[in-house]
Amino acid sequence: MLHPPISPRESGFLDVGTGHSIYWETCGSPQGKPALFLHGGPGGGCFADHRRLFDPARYNIVLFDQRGCGRSRFAERCAANTTQDLVEDIERLRLMLGIERWGLVLGGSWGATLALRYAQLHRMRLEALVLRGVFSGRRSEVDWLYRFGASQLFPERWRQFQGAVAPGRCDDLLHAYHDLLMNADPADRIAAARAWCAWEGSLLTLAPRRGAGSSSEDHVMALAQLETHYFVNDCFMPEGEILRQANVLDGLPGVIVQGRYDVVTPPTTAYELHRAWPGSQLEIVDDAGHATMEPGTLRKLMEATDRFAAG
Repeated sequence: MLHPPISPRESGFLDVGTGHSIYWETCGSPQGKPALFLHGGPGGGCFADHRRLFDPARYNIVLFDQRGCGRSRFAERCAANTTQDLVEDIERLRLMLGIERWGLVLGGSWGATLALRYAQLHRMRLEALVLRGVFSGRRSEVDWLYRFGASQLFPERWRQFQGAVAPGRCDDLLHAYHDLLMNADPADRIAAARAWCAWEGSLLTLAPRRGAGSSSEDHVMALAQLETHYFVNDCFMPEGEILRQANVLDGLPGVIVQGRYDVVTPPTTAYELHRAWPGSQLEIVDDAGHATMEPGTLRKLMEATDRFAAG
């Protein structure tokens, strides 16, 4: 279902200050509708298949690796790395590329969080949103994954997740992992990063998935350090801010694609967002979990990007 593989037309690094330089690339048609892809995580980075979510003949496709991850460069990964920093990086990138307005912004999971926050703060700089697996950054959503929710569905995987921390700290795994990832010796840090990513990775798809947590050391460290950094700091937003400000999106076209059996970001948040966002379209995929590339989810995402390309 993906569009054919493509290579970047241009790429480079944008110095955003405070020791960070973000990697960016453009693909597709220079005359096409500007489309921005926002990756998940925080800390996930962009991959070649993300370019293929958009028709390269009709879109000017822009991807970038957020601060501290992927190909981006940094002095300290978590320093000067907040939601507001990432939102302003999008604006810096837009201005640097000479784009007046994004024709489409697509984000999944943490990318959906960032897309929503950008849309709320820079409403006039985009024309449409496509979101997948909505996460709004509330404590209840973080607690579901790291305290009392998903553990009830996957007790054996949860037990493995607990195994990387000291027994006395199992009642607060988020802060225990954060301490390990920031302060432990290198061997213990990478072991904690792999355990963190193995837990989340094992939950991504409806059908069992092999190889979760087997990515490179750089990738798992970026994902684990940045996720714990953001989550212990409430994603650097007031509690409930994104849903509370959803009325700002009134009149902005948007499609929300949500797996029915998504246990990373359960459907409740997508449904609440849809109800609070007049004019949004909610697509529940009954045979999908959280991942972008599950067939039903991918089909709905491709339908949405193709539709917005035409209109």
